[in-house]
Amino acid sequence: MHVSYSVFTETSFWLMVVISVVLPFGIYGVLTAKRAISRKTVLVLGFSLVAIAGVDVFFLQRLANIAAATPSLADDALFVSEVRVALYLLPALFAGLGINVISHVLTTHLVAAEKRFAEQQADESTSEV
Repeated sequence: MHVSYSVFTETSFWLMVVISVVLPFGIYGVLTAKRAISRKTVLVLGFSLVAIAGVDVFFLQRLANIAAATPSLADDALFVSEVRVALYLLPALFAGLGINVISHVLTTHLVAAEKRFAEQQADESTSEV
């Protein structure tokens, strides 16, 4: 078995950094750069933010287990101590944003569906007269 002296040399740490930082900001960039974007695309990007948060939590727990086995004090200070609670704020933020985006898409869809239903009811009542 490969024994690492620090979590910061692990590939999974750098993969977590890419997933936690690069992807969400890339998603944010896509959402803000586009002038027009479909509801389906926004929904997929919202679910992506929630999925990123889940993957991030998985990596944080895995890295905490690895950090406990390494001799590095820096690993312990970041991943095993009380400071690690702060690391969970980033996935919580992304999950919250993703849920908010999903909620927005669903709310606008339902408002439009209610409007169409009301228009159909009005058309049916005027055609019966």
